[in-house]
Amino acid sequence: MTHGASRTEKDSMGEMLVPESALYGASTQRAVLNFPVSGYRFSRPFIRSLGLIKWAAAQANHDLGLLDAHRCALIVQAAEEVLEGKHDEHFPLDIFQTGSGTSTNTNANEVISNRSCQLAGKGIGARDPVHPNDHVNMGQSSNDVIPSAIHISGAEELRNHLLPALERLQTHLEAKAKEFWDIIKIGRTHLMDATPVRLGQGFGGYAQQIAYARERAERAISVLQELALGGTAVGTGLNRHQDFPGKVMRHLHQRTGIEFREAKNHFEAQGAKDAVVEASGHLKTVAVSLFKIANDIRWLGSGPRCGIGEIQLPATQPGSSIMPGKVNPVISESTMMVCSQVIGNDACITWAGANGNFELNVMMPVMAHNLLESIRLLANVTDVLSEKAVHGIVANEERCRELVELSMSMVTSLAPKIGYDRAAEIAKESAKTGRTVRELCREAKVLPEAELNAALDPAGMTEPGGEGAAGG
Repeated sequence: MTHGASRTEKDSMGEMLVPESALYGASTQRAVLNFPVSGYRFSRPFIRSLGLIKWAAAQANHDLGLLDAHRCALIVQAAEEVLEGKHDEHFPLDIFQTGSGTSTNTNANEVISNRSCQLAGKGIGARDPVHPNDHVNMGQSSNDVIPSAIHISGAEELRNHLLPALERLQTHLEAKAKEFWDIIKIGRTHLMDATPVRLGQGFGGYAQQIAYARERAERAISVLQELALGGTAVGTGLNRHQDFPGKVMRHLHQRTGIEFREAKNHFEAQGAKDAVVEASGHLKTVAVSLFKIANDIRWLGSGPRCGIGEIQLPATQPGSSIMPGKVNPVISESTMMVCSQVIGNDACITWAGANGNFELNVMMPVMAHNLLESIRLLANVTDVLSEKAVHGIVANEERCRELVELSMSMVTSLAPKIGYDRAAEIAKESAKTGRTVRELCREAKVLPEAELNAALDPAGMTEPGGEGAAGG
């Protein structure tokens, strides 16, 4: 796009040389030259949402008698091509640009105008029969289009990608909770041995975390359903028909299946970006949940001989260039890195959201980029974790039994029967000698054999009110 023949186009600042085949015009080219910063571009979901907005706006303006049928049909077809991804190469702008995203809204207006002119048999840059400002941007401003595009793209990606991935992970975790229910292992608090638990109870806890993660993703969608469209430049709705927002929302709902609605207060919707901050906060919490699960299964599978080794993770690739036979928990590591990135993205979104000055936030492009990146990464890595790690986990039952029997914490169930101090003495002796609690109790005859076996039954310790139940 930046090499070869050029054409001359004009905008309000004068003439610009634009690549001959580019569907964008002079204003976009100025931004191309002004912001050679990162190479990061707006992602496919965001460009799709811009196409959706222009598609819906044209139909709303036609419904209101403000846009004739011919121009409406041209804009609708061109916008349809944009939302389908047919012109992504014509959206070249860097994320780190004007904080309102004006350059990218202008980019969309110019691409749709020029494509409409092509469809009408005119040349690129003709602005006739469809003008980028007068027709494509009718009833809109960058200041209400860009925040609306953030909300639409975020809500669609959450619904279509992250939510299904979380549901699949929850299903796998619930299956493991059921599969592992009868396997008793040692619990751990403070990284130290605690009383026994069922391996299935731990996986049930993970499944519940993901159930809550799904609820958080749903809440993120709900806060993104309010759109700034209709506020135009500063929230007053200048230069748009009073019924324009309602018409646009109906078209967007019809196309997406998501009940987008006009913002209750356009000054809030444009001056602040609290909904995006909240949605990102839910994503951060989802990331924290995934990190906990990925890290736990990494540790539970550590070894295989010299670690915890209570479970075995699927082997996915060789783990070392120097140590033959080594296999590492790479899926967990990948997940944990994604979660760290999402937490960092949230910090950026939080700071950007705080920078709403009077009637406009001027850090929206980076908020859009980070929000959509967080959703994309979480959705992708959740499926990787689900299919390549959780689904294939195998329990090492013998190792689980061995560690339960060796644990000093087995003495806990005896405390209500022989007293805390006597139980502590036995635990210390077990630590000192390496002998099991069961052996020491039998030798000291602290309880009759049947009563001792009942008190030291690990399965009984995994339920409320079990043998020897006591406070924590």
